[in-house]
Amino acid sequence: MQLSTIFLFGLALAPAAFAYNAGRHSRDLDMDMGFATMHSARGLPAVGKKGVMLMNRIAPSTSTLYIANTDGTNERQLFNGSTTFDYHASFSPDGKWITFTSERNGDGQSDLYRIAVNGSTTEELLATSSFEDAAVLSPDGSKMAYVSTANGFKANIWVMDLATGVQANLTNTEEVKGVPWSPDGYFSPAWSPDGEWLVFSSDRNTAWVGHGNGTGWEHTQELSIYAIKLDGTGFRQVATKKDYCLGSPKFSPDGTRIVYHELTRENTWDAHRPEDLATTTSQIVSVDFATGLDRVEETSGAGLKLQPHYVTQDNIGYLIKGVTANVGLNYTAGTLVPGSMRTPAWSPDGKFVVYEKVGWTIRPMEKKLYSWDGDYEYRHTDVFPELSRQGKLVITQKQLGNSSIVSLNPDGTDLKLVFDSSSTGQLDATLIKQGLAGAFQPAWSPDGEWVAFGLGSWFQERAVYTAWIYRATANGSHYEQLTDGTVNSGFPSYSADGRYLVYRVWTGASGLRIMDLTDKSVRVLTNSSDNLPHFSPDGERILFTRKMNVTNFDVCTIKPDGTDLQVLTSSGANDAHAVWTADGRIMWSSGMYGFRTECATYDSTFQPYGQIMIMNADGSNKTMLTDSMWEDSMPLYLPNDVLE
Repeated sequence: MQLSTIFLFGLALAPAAFAYNAGRHSRDLDMDMGFATMHSARGLPAVGKKGVMLMNRIAPSTSTLYIANTDGTNERQLFNGSTTFDYHASFSPDGKWITFTSERNGDGQSDLYRIAVNGSTTEELLATSSFEDAAVLSPDGSKMAYVSTANGFKANIWVMDLATGVQANLTNTEEVKGVPWSPDGYFSPAWSPDGEWLVFSSDRNTAWVGHGNGTGWEHTQELSIYAIKLDGTGFRQVATKKDYCLGSPKFSPDGTRIVYHELTRENTWDAHRPEDLATTTSQIVSVDFATGLDRVEETSGAGLKLQPHYVTQDNIGYLIKGVTANVGLNYTAGTLVPGSMRTPAWSPDGKFVVYEKVGWTIRPMEKKLYSWDGDYEYRHTDVFPELSRQGKLVITQKQLGNSSIVSLNPDGTDLKLVFDSSSTGQLDATLIKQGLAGAFQPAWSPDGEWVAFGLGSWFQERAVYTAWIYRATANGSHYEQLTDGTVNSGFPSYSADGRYLVYRVWTGASGLRIMDLTDKSVRVLTNSSDNLPHFSPDGERILFTRKMNVTNFDVCTIKPDGTDLQVLTSSGANDAHAVWTADGRIMWSSGMYGFRTECATYDSTFQPYGQIMIMNADGSNKTMLTDSMWEDSMPLYLPNDVLE
């Protein structure tokens, strides 16, 4: 039976690791072409499990904590020589501890730790299979506030007593939580100096809105600043601004003011897109905590300014985020400290600053990831993996190459070029390098002799450039263009008997089309804004994503004759990019549980979050398969027998 794949909410604009210089014919890729550096030792069965789940992750490959003097001098690693993946650090109010988030228990699994500032002691504070982040210690050192997705998968503010381990969810209460059909996340907690209050940001009761003023797939984020007492009383809104994102609040040393960053909702998309960073602007703002009034813009001018912190009562430090010059740490009463740091936090005496630096080396094939499902070992893959009925893998080498198509055995051997994305000369080389064009979504024919795919421009570029349906022989010796490019056509899938291809069209026409490969005739299946179709393994139904309204996408199935439409999801967020498993279940990406942290603080992502889920073919038994802060997608089950 054919195993299939799930699509990214968005694909990373990673630079090509290398570009193939190959003709139309398939050939083995030598070790000196990069195969050894791109791929890990792989192919081993998952001992004691049913098999492996391949999946793609868009996230930094490394994250290392540093501590320095406030002026940037004497920078050194917090963990000297450590290779652990650590981030989002914060000083304790007494200056003796640094709390931080770490994925040392597995790639993607975030847990909470603290280290003595002198480096003498490291302690695990909280480690569960839920997402945990943004830990801050109370002024008296007895409690920890943090973000967790425990008990419902949404990001909430929790408080834990460090002596007893007793935990309380402050925001998932009837008095606080938002309406169920809107975003409802709670982020970036900060204590008041007297320990009586927590402030935080939240997108509760806002709308799901795509970028491009609502036209884009990926969500933007509107945040306001809220406060709550430790016992859950006193919940109130401190600051808000319609269609703006107010994030990362911090108290002034005397507890009278709150400082935060402020940018337009639309700019929360630009803030994590590398091509837009240089032209994205935000400001640092403070207000009176008691009234929310006396609004002061502490900064002015261009630049993406984020994550402010009172260094002293009269000096505010913050991050200037960008890609080239004039980025790093800046101060309202000082000068720029250049650097590529992220998430800065200052010591209570204003003498030191802690932050992380991240790396973006692409994860190798089959790098082990944290597994939330005990039946499968999770491993990383490049994009659009599909397993043929004959047990052969095919992928688009987008992160590890130039968006060409390669085939390989599941054990990593016999890597061959099936189709070079630049071979026809139809694509703009710059768009290929940016990851906006290429040979996407390869699909095996049932007999394993052909691979169909879309060749063209994708994402926002589909409105300007076209795409074609192609198929190539599995050995790479021949390829054939199947559509004429009148409309942007992509994401094909073979019927169970191999006679038909279903694919989507966009720009100038919308919906799903079915091509009869015996005579190349095409018929209309749907005319709605439908995308990403897949024939079921038995050929009885077609799975696809439908744009239900300007803000929502849902997972649907339909019979190949166009009857019996079934809508399987209804969260109000983006439920989409669905695929069949070999046993007839459905995996898909869902935005229903919202952001894990503030959108503007991510780097080089499309949709910063994306949780993989699985359900029965009728939409029942919906189950989470990932719970990370990253964009996770494209799962493919590999049973152990194909790895032996």
